[in-house]
Amino acid sequence: MDITFKCDNYKFNYRVCAIIIKEDKLLAMRDERSPYYYLPGGRVKIGETAEAAMLRELKEELQIDAKIIRPLWLNQIFFTDDVDGQEYHELCLYFLIDTDSLALPLDTFVMHEGVHTHKFSWLPFEALKDEYLYPLFIKESIFDLPKTMELRTEYED
Repeated sequence: MDITFKCDNYKFNYRVCAIIIKEDKLLAMRDERSPYYYLPGGRVKIGETAEAAMLRELKEELQIDAKIIRPLWLNQIFFTDDVDGQEYHELCLYFLIDTDSLALPLDTFVMHEGVHTHKFSWLPFEALKDEYLYPLFIKESIFDLPKTMELRTEYED
């Protein structure tokens, strides 16, 4: 069971996200319902570590056996989703992923996960400021990755 629940007007999620970088480009994705880019990852399940969830999600979404380098951020974020208008309170752990042994296309590519179609794109760091990408802090923080995990709090409208 995913760690997600509704309480009053909010939906709470405990998630993990992958920071996958090649040649100063960030791997981001969209699905059939999303007009914006977001990072590969998903919800943590009850009884599952964040690290195990990250590796599971990458296997499900990208069909890869990845290796985590280190955690980067624990982000507490409060936002309203652009698609469904739902208010969210989310905790997300962001992990830097080792790309040395990953065989990922360097162009845009499509993967299928059950009934969902994911379109993956490599977004150049310099163009992120102009992309419809969430969370917003990634657009600037990608240029200076922390050496140790940082706690962040974001309020996005």
